[in-house]
Amino acid sequence: MIIQIDNLVKRYKSLIALDHFHLEVEEGEILGLLGPNGSGKTTAINCMLSLLKYDKGSIRIFGRDMTAESYDIKRNIGIVMQNVAVFDTLSVEENIAYFCSLYIKDRWLCKQYVEEAIRFVELQEYRKFRPSKLSGGLRRRLNIACGIAHKPKLVILDEPTVAVDPQSRNKILEGIRKLNQQGATIIYTTHYMEEVEQICTRIVILDKGKQIAEGTAEQLKAMITLKEKIDIEQIALDERQLQAIRELANVFDVVYNQSHLQVKFTKGKQNLMNLLDYLKQEDVPFGKVYSQLPTLNDVFLEITGKGLRD
Repeated sequence: MIIQIDNLVKRYKSLIALDHFHLEVEEGEILGLLGPNGSGKTTAINCMLSLLKYDKGSIRIFGRDMTAESYDIKRNIGIVMQNVAVFDTLSVEENIAYFCSLYIKDRWLCKQYVEEAIRFVELQEYRKFRPSKLSGGLRRRLNIACGIAHKPKLVILDEPTVAVDPQSRNKILEGIRKLNQQGATIIYTTHYMEEVEQICTRIVILDKGKQIAEGTAEQLKAMITLKEKIDIEQIALDERQLQAIRELANVFDVVYNQSHLQVKFTKGKQNLMNLLDYLKQEDVPFGKVYSQLPTLNDVFLEITGKGLRD
């Protein structure tokens, strides 16, 4: 077990940020830690790293109790936070060398690791550039290189793809997979559900300081009510017809707005056929039809709710 958190409580005066939070992370996992804004993700990570004191519970990393003085444990952890944290007065190569030297004291080994990190994030041609001269995607890749140059066994990535273009995002995700293949256990937080489906082997959803769901993407999808969603464009329906659609087998929600119909189903394999048969029977013309199985985004919204969070 790489991480074991039991019964963790963290309060900020009257606010309970973590409410008897529990988390286990196995070696070799890419764990997606998800939750709405204010759910406790960042607090959990800061407690995990012993950057925050907590009120109750225990945190064990690599089988040992984690404390502020556990420097030998911290040497094996790499952290890449959402905000790019590099020195603008140093070049790409100098930045990576500085962060690597905090953990690797052997000068020649550090130099080797820096070169490997530069190649890993494909910044060879930018090694002499200052961060201010890099694009947003390149700065993100530099941030990752600084966090992983010392070859940590555990890597925590907090929204590393925020505000980057699709090409940079794809390169970052490829790098995370490669890190995992090389033996790193990874905790990954993001609000991009498609990224989680792409790379995470297991997912934990956190809300109001508690773990409220856990499993693979497919296991989480099996937990929710929605099993199929059908969208039909350019369709005109009256209230009688809408009511009849609501009464079709397995239907649990119907939304009709500006000639667009969306019907959600709880189960069944004949939903599309049944819906189209009814429309044919009513002689209702329509445009494009889309049938979609639930996504992780559907899971997230059903489990945590659709209300806006601060």
